[in-house]
Amino acid sequence: MHGTGRDPVREAMMRHEERQEQNLSILIKQLSDPNSTLRARSAESLGNMGDERAVEPLILLLGDQVPDVVWVAIRALGTLRDPRAFEPLIRCIDSPDRWTRQGAAWALGELGDPKAGPVIITLLTDKKKGVRQSAAEALGKIGEIRYKEYLEPLLDDEELEVRHTAREALKKLK
Repeated sequence: MHGTGRDPVREAMMRHEERQEQNLSILIKQLSDPNSTLRARSAESLGNMGDERAVEPLILLLGDQVPDVVWVAIRALGTLRDPRAFEPLIRCIDSPDRWTRQGAAWALGELGDPKAGPVIITLLTDKKKGVRQSAAEALGKIGEIRYKEYLEPLLDDEELEVRHTAREALKKLK
């Protein structure tokens, strides 16, 4: 091996990069598969890969007819933290599906864009505790003191988990 001019480490890295490219391509194609479980798993994998090229295909998946697939796509977009997802996630806030609203609040919190605050505030009075909880957590992640007045009423929420999340969110405001 010595003196052959080959660099086995470099060759291994190149093979790894080629596999990553192939995997990315395969996962993106699977987002349009008829099998909803495969679409959801592919979306999750794309979020975990951290490749920004997955953002646009995941945004398209927000229009999927299966709520579980939309939920996973939202989570993947939040994990990727790409600003291109901001407007599509804002549109998810008005969804009749509680998981879509809850996921959108969480993902917007991950993006951390203060412009999401006024929209997230609308979820603080949602009838579903998980949605209220995600909205409070998101406002805490955004971290602006101006949201204090909106979070404080949640300290008296009927649900213990919501009260706890509101308390933690309030600690993060500056």
